[in-house]
Amino acid sequence: MDKGTRENYLHVIKTGILAECLLALAMAAILAVRAESKEQESASRDVLTVEDDYIKWVDFTISYEALCKAYQWDVDTHGSEHEICWVDLLAYTAARTGGNFGKDDLKVMDKAAKALSEGEESIESLTKDLKYYSYYKEAYDAAIGGLVGEYREECVDEAGNVSYADRYGLKGCFPLARGFDYTHYDDFGAGRSYGYQRKHLGHDMMGLIGTPVTAVESGVVEALGWNQYGGWRIGIRSFDRKRYYYYAHLRQNYPYAEGLQEGSVVTAGDVIGYMGHTGYSAKENVNNIEVTHLHWGLQLIFDESQKEGNNEIWIDLYALTRFLAKHTQPAVKVEGTKEWVRTNKIIDPAVEEYINAHMGEEQNNESQREAQSGPQPET
Repeated sequence: MDKGTRENYLHVIKTGILAECLLALAMAAILAVRAESKEQESASRDVLTVEDDYIKWVDFTISYEALCKAYQWDVDTHGSEHEICWVDLLAYTAARTGGNFGKDDLKVMDKAAKALSEGEESIESLTKDLKYYSYYKEAYDAAIGGLVGEYREECVDEAGNVSYADRYGLKGCFPLARGFDYTHYDDFGAGRSYGYQRKHLGHDMMGLIGTPVTAVESGVVEALGWNQYGGWRIGIRSFDRKRYYYYAHLRQNYPYAEGLQEGSVVTAGDVIGYMGHTGYSAKENVNNIEVTHLHWGLQLIFDESQKEGNNEIWIDLYALTRFLAKHTQPAVKVEGTKEWVRTNKIIDPAVEEYINAHMGEEQNNESQREAQSGPQPET
């Protein structure tokens, strides 16, 4: 091979190598962009979207198994040097997995929890490079942030003496009183046609007329009365105002617990009403629902404009309902009445804080009114 031919041959080889390098770099760049795009798409689709500084959508995809695991880590480490918050742990797992909570994803959770419990990592160190952790954290805190914490539980000894013991754990309650039969399945998003075509934005629990319905979380009764779609219904707002609990299709003629009214403060586990099949009627007190059941829903509220409007966020409650079955509240019938009342009392610090703050506000308002009105003339 002469010199000129050899140089041409080497030039062709060098050109080919360069082309292959450029192609490899281009492919790497494309894959990196696709990976980032996939991460962003996953976060926006499976978790939430954020616009105008507040969250506009949340897909609550946490499995029953994930709720149980995270909760157990929280309880087991409570009071230790390295406490684990179940909301933080779930948010970390979601940020790592794109909102998935399958079998392999739970291994990610357990590995992180072990490192946290042994002080090898902090939640800050684990999440410092996770772009969407703060989004998951805010979303999950809004959904389940009020269900676990400290409370005091009534204890009665053999002599009938009553005392209260400090507790930590699940203070949120199952929405039906203990011992009453029910059936349910994941029906979130199923079609509904009464009035207009729409999706089912809650969780149905089929049972018997008169089954006592209990408050899932402590809060303030915000809505009470007839709704064309939900029949006799109750709306309860959490004290932090992030959650709106909706209980619908309550019993005809006697839907509510005695004394319940708008503005009432309820404690998790209180009997608030009774299962029925009212609704689907513009006329009050009509049984137009074919199957007796409780419809309970949970709306997340990040901005007050979302309360009633086009940006309402309702989440799938099937897994959460199964989880809440860990804490059911027994109830007893009041002799000679249609009433049922809880048998095991608790003191929720959140209730005390709200009442104290509310009473203080009322007292301040009354003092201001007296100061503004001044002394009244004698007549």
